[in-house]
Amino acid sequence: MTARLDLGADDAVVPGAGDLCEGPQWDERTHRLVWVDILRGRVHEADVAGGNHVVHELGVPVGSVAPRRRGGWVAAVERGFQLFDEQWRPQGPLVPAPGQRRGTRFNDGGCDPEGRFWAGTLAYDESPRQGALYRLEADGTCSEVLTEVTNSNGLGWSADGTTFYYVDTGRGTLDVMTYDRRTGAVADRRTLVTVPEKDGLPDGLTVDLDGHLWLALWGGGCVRRYSPDGELELVVTLPVTNVTSVAFGGPDLTDLFVTTARQGVDAAQRRSEPLGGSLFRCRPGVTGRPRAAFAG
Repeated sequence: MTARLDLGADDAVVPGAGDLCEGPQWDERTHRLVWVDILRGRVHEADVAGGNHVVHELGVPVGSVAPRRRGGWVAAVERGFQLFDEQWRPQGPLVPAPGQRRGTRFNDGGCDPEGRFWAGTLAYDESPRQGALYRLEADGTCSEVLTEVTNSNGLGWSADGTTFYYVDTGRGTLDVMTYDRRTGAVADRRTLVTVPEKDGLPDGLTVDLDGHLWLALWGGGCVRRYSPDGELELVVTLPVTNVTSVAFGGPDLTDLFVTTARQGVDAAQRRSEPLGGSLFRCRPGVTGRPRAAFAG
């Protein structure tokens, strides 16, 4: 039987943080949680223990961010990749994504075990197969990895770095591929999990210390934990319909943080879901893995 964990208002650690909150990750350097509000072009940093919450205005839509090994940050912004210092001031020119189509923007992303930054795109008007998945190398070289993507979303790697997990929300699937740590190449794509449309749309994901997959469901009001073989093990429900992404954090990486959105719902639903756009936290008795930093 699939286990269930229900979250409520008391589990919202930053209520009403934004419209389209995404991409949470624990910053090991500062012991703060960082996430983005995509269309507002904002990066949030919060001391979830002490309550301090800071918002940085980037002035451009931002899909995802990751820390850099040398200090500062890398971000997938609307039309490419941008480096930032610790105070979120731009460093150097924008790195454009080759072949990025008009009318698209960057979305979710993250770093592989070797320190490459991966992020993908989607069309503003949600047209199918207009997006792509890109890989940014430490030297600033950017390559297109997957084409004809509809909504590039959550991604992650197995602990040994040989398996790549990837969500194209437009397909409604969580796919798995072999991954070459030396070259960054992926191959042999197959579907591990198909989410029925009535259950919601697969969005952001993370991989825990045991290699199990945590998948947020947009429109599904929950997070699901799957085994490496794709078996559903746990459902974490939230009082919000649009659940966007997940990340482990806290001193021992035992806190599961969940971002949500109030975008995409009508006025009546917003009134019935006052916690839309909040950051939630739960402790499911599982430990996460530290996220890799960008090598550039």
